[in-house]
Amino acid sequence: MEPKYKRVLLKLSGEALAGPDKHGIDVDTVLHICSAIKQCVDIGVQVGIVVGGGNFWRGRSSGKMDRTRADHMGMLATVINALGVADALEQLEVPVRVQTAISMQQVAEPYIRNRAVRHLEKGRVVVFGCGTGNPFFSTDTAAALRAAEIDADIVFKATMVDGVYDSDPKKNPAAVKYNTLSFHEVLSQDLQVMDSTAASLCKDNHLPILVFSIENPQNIVDAVCGKEIGTLVKEDA
Repeated sequence: MEPKYKRVLLKLSGEALAGPDKHGIDVDTVLHICSAIKQCVDIGVQVGIVVGGGNFWRGRSSGKMDRTRADHMGMLATVINALGVADALEQLEVPVRVQTAISMQQVAEPYIRNRAVRHLEKGRVVVFGCGTGNPFFSTDTAAALRAAEIDADIVFKATMVDGVYDSDPKKNPAAVKYNTLSFHEVLSQDLQVMDSTAASLCKDNHLPILVFSIENPQNIVDAVCGKEIGTLVKEDA
């Protein structure tokens, strides 16, 4: 296998780690995903990972709770997932480091950009927890930010859907899947690729986004090798 990309940022949703129970962490599911990540590392790809926390907590759905506090709780949920992913990678003998945007040095390194890049250069996977460390920003935005900071070639958004559609394919059987999109189309049509802040950040930093399904984790390897899967969002032609 010949990789197309040297350094990638993989965004994993919390739901992707939950497995069939749709809540918490399913160890077998995480190991399955991490086995695919190991294949990427084994062929020389540098992998950074941003994890969401929706399998434990969603700040924006917290009702009457103060938004800032709710978002801080969501950041802590991402750390649980980051540690779970790191543990699975270590079981597979993949070197890994967890870095968090909120300092918690007993369980993870603080996020330091140069240290993260050095880990990647040494062949270690780096899992980024706590989003950006700030409320009101999604983990999608954290993925775009970390990708720009570490000079990733592309953002992989691994979701529960096999790409971007013109409407919700779960509600509309006639929904049409896009193979490629421009950032202008994503932003002007408000397509649900990433939130607008994340998409704008990728656009401004010339970072393509590939959206694909994580239900088959082998898609991560296919994506790294440049196979045509999912939906590619790139700069306007």
